[in-house]
Amino acid sequence: MFAAESLVKTLLAQDVEVCFTNPGTSEMHMVAALDRNPDMQAVLCLFEGVATGAADAYARMSAKPACTLLHLGPGLANGLANLHNARRAHAPVVNIVGDHARDHLKLDAPLTSDIEGFCAPVSRWTGRVSDPSQVSAMAIEAVRQAYGPEPGVASLILPADCAWSDQEPDILPKAELPTRESISGNWLAETAAKLKTAKNPILYLGDLACQEVGLHAAGRIAKLLDCRVIMETFASRVSRGSNRFSATRLSYFGEAALEDMKDCDLLVIAGSKPPVSFFAYPEVDSELTPQGAEVVMLGGVKTDSAAGLTELADLLECPAEPDLAERAKAPELDRDQPLNPGFVGLSLLRHMPDGSVICDDATTSGLGVFPWIENGPDHEWLCLTGGAIGSGMPQAVGAAMACPDQQVFALCGDGAAAYTCQAMWTQAREKQNVINVVFANHSYLILNFELDRVGAGTPGPAAQAMLDLSNPKMDWVALGTGFGVPSVLTKTAGEFDDALVHALATPGPHLIVAEI
Repeated sequence: MFAAESLVKTLLAQDVEVCFTNPGTSEMHMVAALDRNPDMQAVLCLFEGVATGAADAYARMSAKPACTLLHLGPGLANGLANLHNARRAHAPVVNIVGDHARDHLKLDAPLTSDIEGFCAPVSRWTGRVSDPSQVSAMAIEAVRQAYGPEPGVASLILPADCAWSDQEPDILPKAELPTRESISGNWLAETAAKLKTAKNPILYLGDLACQEVGLHAAGRIAKLLDCRVIMETFASRVSRGSNRFSATRLSYFGEAALEDMKDCDLLVIAGSKPPVSFFAYPEVDSELTPQGAEVVMLGGVKTDSAAGLTELADLLECPAEPDLAERAKAPELDRDQPLNPGFVGLSLLRHMPDGSVICDDATTSGLGVFPWIENGPDHEWLCLTGGAIGSGMPQAVGAAMACPDQQVFALCGDGAAAYTCQAMWTQAREKQNVINVVFANHSYLILNFELDRVGAGTPGPAAQAMLDLSNPKMDWVALGTGFGVPSVLTKTAGEFDDALVHALATPGPHLIVAEI
């Protein structure tokens, strides 16, 4: 046995059971260790951004980390965008990055790089194994740091000679891992008193507060106080459907978000921080808290905001159940209408099974789908937390690995899907029940809106060309089929509805191209 096996066995003892990997030469002993320990499921990804996006969604759905295995600094760099999304989602990820053998580093070989520097912007903790005897202890520390109490990405750098060493460190048993902090009773009492006297309070939710338990408690408070409940525009995971209380999603554009927050005199924040606009615009305020409103931090991401809201609701003696809308009934489908995102939402309302998971990387089109299924089948909606597009298909890989018995959807803009379409190969290899929907508008549509909003003047031919994806148009049916995923092009509401019914009835991954 060599040291890398001790690392894998120690991770397994911490219930880290999946490794999303794209290895290279310096990670071959980790590859061998994974081969000898099949309880750790190794999932090959053709691109590191797929591996990191998959680890993000796996963590969001399972509330525990998977690990990645990436090749040196350049391999890590390929995965940074989706590690950024994972950091913004506060998703626990153990990010293992191989490095050259220690004596080889001084030679400055072509792949030598500042791995710590690459890790720093996306990691809440970075550690380097400096001796084979540390391998197991460092593995435990990486898992501990991923759990928090503020969960996030923990990056562990593993030199090749520390992995191949026959100096076998002990295989360490399950450690006591951090949990979220509790909110003090005194602070809950103070917050309750403020809520009782406020004229127009808002509960502002993020993180755990947007999942089923937190939303249930927020709905109880809203029923008692008749207050607004607003959630982050891009929360990490939102529990939705007719059996869940619905919070208002903060508008994406700053002017509309200011209207959402208008007249608030008390902003109680659970699992988030005071809201700000996604971008800065000339002569538009970036801070969205109304002037003069008191801000009360019930708890941030270090705290169990869902439990805190439940305790707050009990302290206020709120009703036991929130008000819930009736399950939405799908209107009759006008099959010959040209397809748009609303018709996709309507088809999901008609056919999506309860317990589905939706990975949203569709920007404008996702916003068009979102309201249709608010009171439809129960589902979990994973948002683009960090704004780095290219997350949807990789997240679907991770969500399907965490929830193999649930139907998973990836809603992707065509521009976003082009970043990480390699994820479809992994979906096919793993025979995952994923339905990929690519909204093919052949444009970076959101950027056309933004170009107008920032006051940069009337766009000329060069500006328009930089936001255009129609010359040439991507052949998504050919791309999906090439990765081993059955693919179909749809242009009308009826064609999409038929394709969705077929995909739901047929095991394995599918790609439905929605021409809009």
